[in-house]
Amino acid sequence: MDIKYTSKINKIRTFALSLVFIGIIIMYLGLYFKASYLVMTILMLIGFLATLSSAGVYIWIGMLSTKAVQVECPNCHKITKVLGRVDSCMFCKQPLTMDPSLEGVEFDEKYNQKKSMKKD
Repeated sequence: MDIKYTSKINKIRTFALSLVFIGIIIMYLGLYFKASYLVMTILMLIGFLATLSSAGVYIWIGMLSTKAVQVECPNCHKITKVLGRVDSCMFCKQPLTMDPSLEGVEFDEKYNQKKSMKKD
């Protein structure tokens, strides 16, 4: 079984994009409750907050992305960003590590958690 991992930056960007669409869908649902101003207003506010929070997530991942280490992927030879001890290439999904003690070890995203760092 070949598991394809995605980079953390792409995962967070996908989450932010989904917040935009979820917010718009919630606001659109609010239009069906025009008769009840309270329900319509609540749905509009929840949708607006979801859309606004996506902007916050985009800002956060943008700041995090500027601090990420840039490396050349050994598989596709493109420059990619690595967050944490293990990550995957943004382009070809090749597992990457910044920790020399994890080289040759099977890729597991749990290596980024603080609990697994203490076990090493």
